[in-house]
Amino acid sequence: MTRAFSTQPVDLQLVSQIVDLASRAPSAGKTQGWHTLVITASDTDKFWDDTLAAEKRESFRWKQLLDAPVIALVFADPVSYVERYSENDKAHTGFGASADVWPTPYWTVDASFAAMTMLLAAEDAGLGALFFAVFHGEQQLRTRLCVPEAMQLIGAIALGWPLEKDEKNAGAGASAGRARRIADKIIHLNGW
Repeated sequence: MTRAFSTQPVDLQLVSQIVDLASRAPSAGKTQGWHTLVITASDTDKFWDDTLAAEKRESFRWKQLLDAPVIALVFADPVSYVERYSENDKAHTGFGASADVWPTPYWTVDASFAAMTMLLAAEDAGLGALFFAVFHGEQQLRTRLCVPEAMQLIGAIALGWPLEKDEKNAGAGASAGRARRIADKIIHLNGW
């Protein structure tokens, strides 16, 4: 993942191609109940104003993350799943009654699949990409961008041309030193 971006703009056609690839990610009932709100140019400064207090920027470890020329907010739409599962071919499931009857919130799963596909497509196109949570300022951001209340914010994806030095010179976070679990610790063969 990239945490240091060039300020060089990214062609919106390339962003559109990335989103188009993400639209092919798995989706329950082919509902495709996710959206991305793409923020570009000087509007990215407004995103950071909403989500990262100015006084915290001085000590922010990855200052060049703030240079990413594109931020794509990924949203899940629970209502679209209830509507889709009210249609004739899915009504028998009972999931068209309300979002509360779903044992797994597939709108979150599907939007997450789409976000991962966007990350992979961006890397494949030579862009740098970073998925991150919006921990602060979500309501202010939603209000400013007129996001419908029913939309569930999954996270943000910074997109842009990576700087050659990237995070290797910016200092890796504490999590980077954690070992990956080996397959034997993950796989439960024929039972737990």
